[in-house]
Amino acid sequence: MKRVAAVDLGASSGRVMRADVGRGTLELTEVHRFWNGPVQVRDRLHWDVLHLYRSILDGLQLAGQLDSVGIDSWAVDYGLLDAHGRLLANPVHYRDARTDGVLERVVSAIPEAELYAVTGLQQLPFNTIYQLAADELPPDAATLLMIPDLLAYWLTGEIGVERTNASTTQLYDVSARDWSTELIARVGLPRRLFPGLREPGDVIGNVSPDETGLQPGLPVIAVGSHDTASAVVAVPAANERFAYISSGTWSLVGLELDAPVLTDEARAANFTNEGGVDGTTRFLHNVMGLWILQECQRVWGDDDLEGLLRDAAEAPPFAVLIDPDAPEFLAPGNMPARIDEHCRASGQEPPRSRGAVVRCILESLALAYRRTLRLAQTVADREVDVLHVIGGGSQNELLCQLTADACGVPVLAGPVEASALGNVLVQARALGEPLPDLGAMRALVRSTHSLRRYAPQGKPADWDAAESRLFGTR
Repeated sequence: MKRVAAVDLGASSGRVMRADVGRGTLELTEVHRFWNGPVQVRDRLHWDVLHLYRSILDGLQLAGQLDSVGIDSWAVDYGLLDAHGRLLANPVHYRDARTDGVLERVVSAIPEAELYAVTGLQQLPFNTIYQLAADELPPDAATLLMIPDLLAYWLTGEIGVERTNASTTQLYDVSARDWSTELIARVGLPRRLFPGLREPGDVIGNVSPDETGLQPGLPVIAVGSHDTASAVVAVPAANERFAYISSGTWSLVGLELDAPVLTDEARAANFTNEGGVDGTTRFLHNVMGLWILQECQRVWGDDDLEGLLRDAAEAPPFAVLIDPDAPEFLAPGNMPARIDEHCRASGQEPPRSRGAVVRCILESLALAYRRTLRLAQTVADREVDVLHVIGGGSQNELLCQLTADACGVPVLAGPVEASALGNVLVQARALGEPLPDLGAMRALVRSTHSLRRYAPQGKPADWDAAESRLFGTR
């Protein structure tokens, strides 16, 4: 039996989870949860990374005696160190407006087809390549570390970047499985900025007890440090004919493949090929996710999600539909007002009640999932028998049922804590637990966690018509 800690950082909160992992045992306990979110400082949106680090130390102290620690977080954001290893500035939040128009400027110099052939990455305006191109590089910048690697560096003093997170930067060669020296040069960046890569399961180093106050000799282990990479490890699939939605602030809709798909068809569909644990490829597309609903609740000052979902279930179906990936829904702000504007611009009467707004959001998400899943199967030539919904969104019963109805396949919902589970499973294997492959890890998840099944209901023709209304396709 191993006792490990997962530091799991999301876009709105972070937590330290203690886990016991052994034969037939996979038990998580939340020992510390803390706020995480954007901090506006004049004209920039930042992450409060020092608060995160202090909160992580507090949580690891509360976790007690441990065999190891692993850290996962969101992707694309980074910190820059000087030659002495000091952080130059607080990391900028990916929702900051500094990247407005940068994508277009970069692809005018490096055509999209060339970028995709090397990186296999979905074009998103906040990808690391565009963040770095948005501002002049500070002259004393010596090292770039992704967020989990920055925190691991502060714990251990060891520098490196874990591969699954590196694959989200659009500066990584997905075929060579290394930094793309050519792309780095063409963007005007020095190659020295990008340190060596680590694999999930590598021991990064031991914590510095004098600086952290943590137990001497505690190892920090690289996991799938992109939280979605960790989450996919914990998809409780019994065979390869599955798709997944890692559902939270973002919805990551995709397949697990043995190799990237770098065809023109995949690029036109704007699918991404991100690194997974054990050399797998996460072939997926980002859908905006529950961020839109979260922002509505914030503006309304209404944290009664159950009540909102009850009202949404009673609202008329398909009354109003929005494109959840429309750019106006990306930044923080008055989301209900933006939904009204979006509806009027598309010739629809805006929803008149909160329940109708929530119904609109969830049906629109389900339609986006349907469209994405069908495209993924076509482009990757992979059939799917079941759709696994993991993460916080797996608790949203209405969304799960709408997703099953829209996609026409059974949905298995759970586990909720997929990122933390994938994190601790990789640690446990590195420490010697008999979990030789992803199949063994997933079997342990299936045997220790309850799942909820949603069978497709309703009329497929109604969803066909709704998709045609929203996206102009059938």
